[in-house]
Amino acid sequence: MPASAAPLNFVILLGSLRKASVNGGVARALPALAPEGVTISPLGSVGDFPLYNADIQAEGFPPAVEAMGAAIKSADGVIVVSPEYNYSVPGVLKNAIDWLSRLPTTPFKQKPILIQSASPGALGGARMQYHLRQSFVFLDAKVMNVPEAMIGGAYGKSDSATGDLTDAGTKDFLAKQLDAFATFARG
Repeated sequence: MPASAAPLNFVILLGSLRKASVNGGVARALPALAPEGVTISPLGSVGDFPLYNADIQAEGFPPAVEAMGAAIKSADGVIVVSPEYNYSVPGVLKNAIDWLSRLPTTPFKQKPILIQSASPGALGGARMQYHLRQSFVFLDAKVMNVPEAMIGGAYGKSDSATGDLTDAGTKDFLAKQLDAFATFARG
């Protein structure tokens, strides 16, 4: 089988804890939008990680951190879907990255990364994405640059009760972005 046709497994790192989050809705939509030969599955919740503390690390990595790190290490790529909080990365996501970055297996090293965000505002989480990219530079990850997915006006593109993505145009764009990410990951 040529490398360009090899099956891929991507995992989703969700930076939101809210059940009806529009970012959660985007994340839940991705498996159905994946191109042929690509499976996409969610990782555990970043809410299962304690606040990073070197004293806790000295006693051993929490099981949730080890499990997520192993899943990232074995995946062909990571899709980070996250809201923007206060012009930056949500604390719960940054905390998870801080924990994962300290694993001796270095799960993000040279890992293909795709960043997506949704926001009720017009910029769609752009500032969060720029800050998150800085962290991934330090972690030696390979972040795909284009096309970017910054979904502005997300409340009008989602079910208000569940956060599930309902906008056909946005789904079509995300499907094309996932196709580009598959090519990037195989590169």
